[in-house]
Amino acid sequence: MSETISGDFLEFESGIVSPALRAIVQYWQKIRGDRLMPGWSDLSPNQLGPHLKLLWFFNFDRHAGEFTARLGSNRAMVGFRQSFRGTPLRDLHPPHIFELCQAHMIKVVSDPAAYRCSGKLFKAGSQIVEGERIMLPLGSDYSHGDGVLGATDFPMRPGTGPVELLVGDIRWFSI
Repeated sequence: MSETISGDFLEFESGIVSPALRAIVQYWQKIRGDRLMPGWSDLSPNQLGPHLKLLWFFNFDRHAGEFTARLGSNRAMVGFRQSFRGTPLRDLHPPHIFELCQAHMIKVVSDPAAYRCSGKLFKAGSQIVEGERIMLPLGSDYSHGDGVLGATDFPMRPGTGPVELLVGDIRWFSI
């Protein structure tokens, strides 16, 4: 897993295979305009509507260093078996997975950077699910990340059983 920036935003966008994830990235790019990142208030449910089933969002409390789930689609929450909204990231994953998720999300909001993971995304029961995952920063002041817009796309319906986040091929991009 490489933590270094491997490309620019155009490379990020062009490398995305999923048409839905690419549309989300293009929308993020459009609403940010000439700012470093868009803010929460710039997001339009009408514009994101066709892709809501793929989306998940986290608030970031910079002072506490904690992420809290803001919104997660039913598909994104598969396997968590608990309410997503308002749930701290640490309560969604076992400690070793939480530490990895926390580190990745902090990089997204702090650098800030765009994240793309492809290949193995999670394990549901005994089934490995492959696809793509992206994360982009959101910032109320347009320059300091205080949230993450995430989306995950995978082609098949996962099996049942406990869900464990997996990390495939991760790449980081400047925004």
